[in-house]
Amino acid sequence: MTWQNALLDYKNYLKIERGLADNSIQNYNYDLVKLVHFLEANDSKSTPTNITKEVVQRFVYELPNLVNARSQARIISGLKGFFNYLVFEDYREDNPMDLIESPKIGRKLPDTLSKEEIDALIAAIDLSKPEGERNRAMIETLYSCGLRVSELIHLKISDLYFDEGFIKVTGKGNKQRLVPISEINKKYINLYKSLVRVHVNIMKGHEDFLFLNRRGKQLSRAMIFTIVKNLATTIGLKKTISPHTFRHSFATHLLENGADLRAIQQMLGHESITTTEVYVHVGRKHLAEVLQKFHPREAF
Repeated sequence: MTWQNALLDYKNYLKIERGLADNSIQNYNYDLVKLVHFLEANDSKSTPTNITKEVVQRFVYELPNLVNARSQARIISGLKGFFNYLVFEDYREDNPMDLIESPKIGRKLPDTLSKEEIDALIAAIDLSKPEGERNRAMIETLYSCGLRVSELIHLKISDLYFDEGFIKVTGKGNKQRLVPISEINKKYINLYKSLVRVHVNIMKGHEDFLFLNRRGKQLSRAMIFTIVKNLATTIGLKKTISPHTFRHSFATHLLENGADLRAIQQMLGHESITTTEVYVHVGRKHLAEVLQKFHPREAF
């Protein structure tokens, strides 16, 4: 079995058997390719079926020179999953990663924006240009609905249930959820649809996608990142932000205003409540204030 065949089989497994999103599959593949490049650079003849733990360890020992601790942990986890797959499919009898531990890393708290910073970013959008209405609707949707960037670019007109007050979101693993949508968000989307989108020459196959570029095609992830980065530069924001920052801000602001953690979990589309609990740490100052205000012992 060659590395090329093994990686292709594993990608198909991740897509079909585990139902992972394309972006997740690409990230797994990217990390595995690092091992392949290491083997090529060291003139190793190791194949997926005969590579030994000693060879894998040499690669792992090189990782601190290439990436940070968080990336090391991700790569090691990905390699363990890959070799577990080979064992499961009877290509190997053992997993050479079994005794290799990941570096200890602390939980990284997500960056967030204040309501004032979000208002400033939206206010900085140039509405004199056609794409201005689109960009305002997109930023508002990222923040008001807590969407991932991949969920935003795949949002379709047929997913909008404005009369019911929801949008249908397709998340990781093609799992769908209903997310409430605010009146202001609906207003901005309707303005974009009626003032801008209606005049776009839409390419075949892209008719149902909500947010389109000037050529009438679905927007790319990179384009959303560029829009957000340019807005941050326009207002002189010192924080390093991305489209995901609006999702973090959505969850944090909900928690700070008293929303139930389970409700936030459902709106974010997290499979495990543990993933959502990171926002408890982000909002710890607010939680301390709640304790001081409401706990009977704090009254003394």
